[in-house]
Amino acid sequence: MSELDPLISSLPKCELHVHIEGTLEPELMFALAARNKIALPFESVEAVRRAYQFSQLQDFLDIYYQGMSVLITEQDFFDLAWAYLLRAQADNVRHVEMFFDPQGHTGRGVAFETVVNGLHRACRAAAAELGISASLIMCFLRHLDEDDADRTLDQAQGHLDKIIGVGLDSSEAGRPPSLFKNVFRRARDSGLHLFAHAGEEGPPDYVWQALDVLGVERVDHGNRSLEDDTLVRRLARDRMPLTVCPLSNLKLQVVKDLRQHPLRHMMECDLVVTLNSDDPAYFGGYVNDNYRALQQSLGLTRDEIVVIARNGFTAAMMTPDDRRQALARFDDVLAGLSR
Repeated sequence: MSELDPLISSLPKCELHVHIEGTLEPELMFALAARNKIALPFESVEAVRRAYQFSQLQDFLDIYYQGMSVLITEQDFFDLAWAYLLRAQADNVRHVEMFFDPQGHTGRGVAFETVVNGLHRACRAAAAELGISASLIMCFLRHLDEDDADRTLDQAQGHLDKIIGVGLDSSEAGRPPSLFKNVFRRARDSGLHLFAHAGEEGPPDYVWQALDVLGVERVDHGNRSLEDDTLVRRLARDRMPLTVCPLSNLKLQVVKDLRQHPLRHMMECDLVVTLNSDDPAYFGGYVNDNYRALQQSLGLTRDEIVVIARNGFTAAMMTPDDRRQALARFDDVLAGLSR
């Protein structure tokens, strides 16, 4: 155990890059499969975990979409989100902006409202019972075309009170953000915040497109931005947050070893980095696990950990009053830890 573990455990945190479907632990997967009478191609929880060996993003996505098949009812989606939110509470996460993939459900016959109502009910319960503010970001699957994304945005129109923004996820290779410029413009005109995965597998140009074609307010991942010095200066100048996911990067072999992870280089370049878990059920770690793993691998200092955790609150889609209150609580906890 590192001497900084108590700091990591005690600091309030945000999670800004978590796919709620990627929090489906094998135990819950089996429970929902039994409830919904769905046959899984695995004989046990242990067999599922053994299948979590990925050499690239597509390997992961294949089993990720397979796991979704157990999610059928509104209660299933509530249970999924609630299980994650309880785990987030244990890591002292105080604010969550969670991605969800409606096309992964509507494409197999689950109604859009079933998905969003179950997830939103869990968000409301988290505020009332756990003291966590939680909101939803609806992602478009980039391996599908923009027409499909447009239909999904149409379905969302009656539920915009339950969604704070739209994102872009799934397999990045060969699917530049510019393919979705029109649906992102529609989402912006609907009053939604804009986010996109870029620069995980895709080149720095995809990050440029996310910024200048889509108009995003945060870049999800962004690792390969470091290959373009002009882009790095742009990200630093604009204080554009990057939602970094170290254990995901390791599991998907974006990096071969966490000692090679670019986060410290990002900080040295004055980039606004946050730490997140991405798909923790598949990648072996929730938020605090990511902090601990990177602290041990890179030797992060106390001050660096504090900066990263604080960045989560500055990068969150909070009202100014909520942000001030959250940062005041953060500072109070930090002051208590210093005494």
